[in-house]
Amino acid sequence: MQNVHPFTLQVPQTALDDLHQRLDNTRWPHQLPDDDWSRGVPAGYLKKLSAYWRHSFDWRKQEADLNRFPQFITQIDGQDIHFIHVRSTTLDAQPLLLCHGYPGSVVDFIKVIEPLTNPAASEPAFHVVAISLPGLGLSPAVTEVGWNLMRTTHAFRALMSQLGYERYGVQAGDAGAGIASLLGVMYPDRIIGIHLNGPEPFPEPTAEELDILARANDLSTTDQTRLERMNTFTREGTGYQAIQSTRPYTIGYGLHDSPVMQLAWIVEKYKEWTDPQKVLPEDAIDIDQMLTNVSLYWFMGNGAGAANFIYENMYPAPAAANQDWSAGDDGSSSWTAAESERQVIPMGVAVFAADNTIRRLVDRDGSMPHWSEFDKGGHFAAMEAPNEYVSDVRVFFGQLNH
Repeated sequence: MQNVHPFTLQVPQTALDDLHQRLDNTRWPHQLPDDDWSRGVPAGYLKKLSAYWRHSFDWRKQEADLNRFPQFITQIDGQDIHFIHVRSTTLDAQPLLLCHGYPGSVVDFIKVIEPLTNPAASEPAFHVVAISLPGLGLSPAVTEVGWNLMRTTHAFRALMSQLGYERYGVQAGDAGAGIASLLGVMYPDRIIGIHLNGPEPFPEPTAEELDILARANDLSTTDQTRLERMNTFTREGTGYQAIQSTRPYTIGYGLHDSPVMQLAWIVEKYKEWTDPQKVLPEDAIDIDQMLTNVSLYWFMGNGAGAANFIYENMYPAPAAANQDWSAGDDGSSSWTAAESERQVIPMGVAVFAADNTIRRLVDRDGSMPHWSEFDKGGHFAAMEAPNEYVSDVRVFFGQLNH
């Protein structure tokens, strides 16, 4: 394939040594006696995790584990983009695009790629393509403004075409769910089906809708809990979003220069967005997989890139939202709103224990053919509950006539 090059992850030893030196020289701030999570990541916990990262975490082992999967770099619309591509040996395997969100990377999918591509004979099989968002994960930093969800969607469609996949399924969560949904709207003839974990309602419910929902007599206990968590998140949990969506440069300096800052910034989400039955982040997610993702953000300088990605989607460059894309496989398209209404894409949803997804807000007309709920896991479903994640993906796509 033209312009697609094999990629092997190999972090220079100098970068690893630099990380260790910075961890050794961390300036720890004074902290009040309370050591809970109400003010953010507590120093006692973070010091222990930082020490594990410095002395016990084996980056080379995790690097080798990532390199088990065929990886590539391609250039689309002027931007280098990294992806994992694993083809199944099963003849009737379906192509499946996996889209990570924030603060994730392709590391999210390490435990699910093998069972998706190489299942038991009776289970559906997939050709898996897991793409690193532009400027995140193993995709290099973006070189110009305008890389928002819409532009990324065009690029992902172009990449799948480069690989020879004209029709495929999409699985995603968080920001990846936005890309998945846009693929279904802009390229309905390409998409077999869309499977989302923990999606947010779109359009966003109004205050009046939420008030009516809160007073509904038929709201289940589970949905009442989700609604309460949703309100708590809106009130207390959006600080990271507020600063990244308004001043990405300012927060980016700290994330790019301090590994402990980057660690705390991500691990806070591994605490707040994971299975509520788990006490610590590493109770919900394997500690080495967790630190592999943090390490990628550190080595690739993704902290600043992730902040910029959030900013781009809050304040898109004027040309990015309404650009007249010319048709082609270079990340462009001739999509129009009228064309997007010609097909309805089958959609499936998996809701895990920490998700605040309420069906009557997401599936407003009751038309979704697949809806599953699990009593474990959370925002990072492929990391927290890989077996349930894989099973639900198989069930959803297995029932589609592709």
